[in-house]
Amino acid sequence: MRTYSFLTVLLWSCMFHVIHMMSSQGRTNKHSRSERIKGLSENSGKTLHRTKRGWMWNQFFLLEEYTGPDTQYVGKLHTAQDKGDGNLKYILTGDGAGSLFIIDENTGDIHAAKKLDREEKSLYVLRAKAIDRKTGRQVEPESEFIIKIHDINDNEPKFTKDIYTASIPEMSGVGTSVIQVTATDADDANYGNSAKVVYSILQGQPYFSVDPETGIIKTALPDMSRENREEYQVVIQAKDMGGQMGGLSGTTIVNITLTDVNDNPPRFPQSTYQFSSPESAPPGTPLGRIKANDPDVGENAEIEYSISNGDGSDMFDIITDKDTQEGIITVKKYLDFENKMLYTLRVEATNTHPDPRFLQLGPFKDTALVKISLEDIDEPPVFSRPWYLIEVDEDAKEGSIIGQVVAQDPDITKNAIKYSVDRHTDLDRIFNIYSGNGSLFISKPLDREETPWHNITVIATEINNPKQSSQIPVFIRILDINDHAPEFAKYYETFVCENAKAGQLIQTVSAVDKDEPPRGHKFFFELVPEFAVHPNFSLVDNKDNTAAIMTRRNGYSRSKMNTYLLPIIIFDNDYPIQSSTGTLTIRVCACDSWGNMQSCSAEALLLPAGLSTGALVAILLCIIILLLVFLFTALKRQRKKEPLIISKDDVRDNIVTYNDEGGGEEDTQAFDIGTLRNPEAREESKIRRDVIPETIFQIRRTAPLWENIDVQDFIHRRLKENDSDPGAPPYDSLATYAYEGNDSIANSLSSLESLTTEGNQDYDYLSDWGPRFKKLADMYGGEDSDRD
Repeated sequence: MRTYSFLTVLLWSCMFHVIHMMSSQGRTNKHSRSERIKGLSENSGKTLHRTKRGWMWNQFFLLEEYTGPDTQYVGKLHTAQDKGDGNLKYILTGDGAGSLFIIDENTGDIHAAKKLDREEKSLYVLRAKAIDRKTGRQVEPESEFIIKIHDINDNEPKFTKDIYTASIPEMSGVGTSVIQVTATDADDANYGNSAKVVYSILQGQPYFSVDPETGIIKTALPDMSRENREEYQVVIQAKDMGGQMGGLSGTTIVNITLTDVNDNPPRFPQSTYQFSSPESAPPGTPLGRIKANDPDVGENAEIEYSISNGDGSDMFDIITDKDTQEGIITVKKYLDFENKMLYTLRVEATNTHPDPRFLQLGPFKDTALVKISLEDIDEPPVFSRPWYLIEVDEDAKEGSIIGQVVAQDPDITKNAIKYSVDRHTDLDRIFNIYSGNGSLFISKPLDREETPWHNITVIATEINNPKQSSQIPVFIRILDINDHAPEFAKYYETFVCENAKAGQLIQTVSAVDKDEPPRGHKFFFELVPEFAVHPNFSLVDNKDNTAAIMTRRNGYSRSKMNTYLLPIIIFDNDYPIQSSTGTLTIRVCACDSWGNMQSCSAEALLLPAGLSTGALVAILLCIIILLLVFLFTALKRQRKKEPLIISKDDVRDNIVTYNDEGGGEEDTQAFDIGTLRNPEAREESKIRRDVIPETIFQIRRTAPLWENIDVQDFIHRRLKENDSDPGAPPYDSLATYAYEGNDSIANSLSSLESLTTEGNQDYDYLSDWGPRFKKLADMYGGEDSDRD
């Protein structure tokens, strides 16, 4: 194929070269005639003006991809001014001048120095000039011409992609378009058939075909199934020269995938499934999984499971696992092996997204039979009721049976049952139960007013297997018996004015009863028979569980009788009738004309203010408590402060006696009064060492007193300040003024503030201080003094 293309190129090169030579010869002749006209004009002696003549080179033609041994000849530039003596110089400028195209400056011959590619550049624009070598002037004006590159079939078609990817739904009809491929040819489409591309299929038949002109790939077989084959690789060829022999070609690969459609119904791999479950499995317990196979994928393979029929449709349920597309069979209700041992279910699997185009293929669902057998489990006893309510009169005798609970073993063995009371629910052991038959009886007296309800728990246990037991709540309601007499609702104490009139209301009384009769309380009031006709007061029953106390005469006297006690009988209307007697205390008081109390006996004076004896006692207790709190606070403020130093070394308890009277009045150096008068002795606030320092109060600073020359007045002031100091301890203490004066030869004799221990002290220098310090020198100066 390559050899044929080269011969074609060589033939075209020869033809264009002949045409070019004929064109050059015609142009040369034309130029010669022009030169002859110019010569005749010069010989006649007349000045003739020649019209401007342009170059006649419009374009040259050159074949691309020249592979000859020599440079390719393009053409020749020539002018009639050229006498052949070498005086003219031809110059070539423009595209590729000097690099691609070389001109012989003497002859004007143009050659192509390199192999040219039309696909890179199809034409070149150049300009030619003819210059007189001697004068340097142009003998011809600059002329522009074009070199056009002729195309040869040297480029094969190329596809826009090396690999194409496409998809098409399975079961598509014949001729369904899949994808279009495109190939381009870099050759000149306007010159021959070098760029005319034809498509064909090399691989992929008989499943697909390709349109030779458009490159559209189509299906060639009907009802291609994805489940049979999903991936196809098709090879497409593009060939130029219209597909004729000798044309160049290129290929590409097209990967075609069949996408899924819902064309397959779900199918169970087996017709019957068997599962087992213990009868004690609670609702919601999974028993097993079943799965229907669907060769489709994605949402086309989604399945919904359901129970269509069967005797276990009420006892079991099935749910769909969306991740695995499995059906999970679960327990729906509590099971009982003794009631039914085997259940049968009809399970149906259905596609959730059927495709209407394929419904004619059949129903998109399938069914399977599921058998579930129950396993017998040793179950605890079961009571006949979920709970028991027992009512008993509160006057029931001890040992009386008040009710019965019944439980039995649900298993086939029917084990014997024993009963007991959970003592955590009956701590007082008021109730008991017969272990054999479950009869409950009373062990202690009942009192409804104390506990109206009792909630106990009864336990039923299998005798052969004590681990199997169950509990049941028993609610025992105590019924009321009229065993309490009514009484006053509160303590009543009232008064009557000395100037009261007959028929005046002085008090209304009411009653309460601990019992609760079913028809409600109904109380009756009357005076005791001895006071049925009381000369001073009368009682009126208001028929609403209250009674009014009225005066029966005009005027009462405190001097004759200051207090009346009125006994009142209160009855209820239940059976048996209960009654009690309450006493109303009535005091005689002096009142004004409007009935307001003015004065009574010592106890009655507080009655108008509404204060009873109980209220007075409470007020008195409050006053006593306040007094105790006040005394406790005062004592706490005056409590003794704890000393900081509690030891035998306390300065108050250690008085060192030296038995030395000193020098008397002649000893003027024992006490230097000038020390107290020294103005340089500044006051220093020092914290006391004999008590715990108080850090919360500000240290008191006193005014300096060195300007006062009266030592006695100074000492009295210091004494007054210590007496009035609130931080001083409540006992006698030693106030130390730590100023010893200046230039003391002995310095400080105190060892309290010494920074060294006794072992480090050297007291030999005391012997040099004279007779006054002899005693100290004897005590501390000798080495044997410590041992003695």
